Amino acid sequence: MLNKGLRDEEKIRIDNVLKTLQTLVFVPQSLSNIQKEDIENQLKDFGLNIETLVDYSNEELISLLVRLHFDFDHLEQFADFLMEFSKAEDYDFHNKVLALYQYIQQESKVFSFGINTKIASAKNK
Repeated sequence: MLNKGLRDEEKIRIDNVLKTLQTLVFVPQSLSNIQKEDIENQLKDFGLNIETLVDYSNEELISLLVRLHFDFDHLEQFADFLMEFSKAEDYDFHNKVLALYQYIQQESKVFSFGINTKIASAKNK
């Protein structure tokens, strides 16, 4: 278990990587090779790359992110990133996105209308 100082540092590190990933995929056109390379570099911080994202099962991905100390907010941000990445590229991460949102809704023990709306949206994709 991480002590409070290390947890805070880990939370900040995860937040920074997720913010960078969000900015990289928030573009209206397809991603350039440089942008894909930037995404790959950011994903390395989580022990991932685009290929492993495609290959991991939903359960493997969730398990990895939980082991990396992602809290529910981080999981939601990562799912949001995957949703945007799917829109920008020809990857279909909708099942992973749906699994992440459902995991958050179930495990957080708190009903969230926002997450419920995202679950409905992911189901319609």
